[in-house]
Amino acid sequence: MTDPEIVEAPTGVDPARRRSCLLVLGSVAVGAVILDQLVKWWVVSTIQPRIESGEGPIVLLGGLLKFTYVENTGAAFSIGVGYTWIFTIIAVIVAIVILRTSRRLGSMWWAVALGALLGGLLGNLVDRLSRPPGPGLGYVVDFIQLPYFAVFNVADMFITCSAVGMVLLALRGIEISGRRS
Repeated sequence: MTDPEIVEAPTGVDPARRRSCLLVLGSVAVGAVILDQLVKWWVVSTIQPRIESGEGPIVLLGGLLKFTYVENTGAAFSIGVGYTWIFTIIAVIVAIVILRTSRRLGSMWWAVALGALLGGLLGNLVDRLSRPPGPGLGYVVDFIQLPYFAVFNVADMFITCSAVGMVLLALRGIEISGRRS
């Protein structure tokens, strides 16, 4: 009889390795959500009143970076304004797919990338569920403005960095299991 802790998982990934990867995925996701929500709290309590009073955004680096306040009811680049409920459903589906995929994790880098994607989409999902006009229909707080680019937030940065990371991992032939293809 063999020890069940030593037996390799059906996914071909060592169970201890998979647990470590899941811990990393969870830590990155939770950290992303907390950071995103803390920064959005600061934006709502500090930047929104500035904008509403006519004082304007906080301008940094000679105008290269501005902190402003935008209520985004769409997706990236404000695409799909008015279809917030669809993005809410998509976010829930993607979260489920990430959690199901995580059972095959054996790569720490994939764990970081998937954790960043999960944290980013959950950060924006918290907004969609908790902000007016109601659950599943709420706007996402965006505030980082660069010249000639859409206004975005911390959750969007996690999503974007995750996408770049996943592309690089795929180009290097690193599978979710940690094996090279």
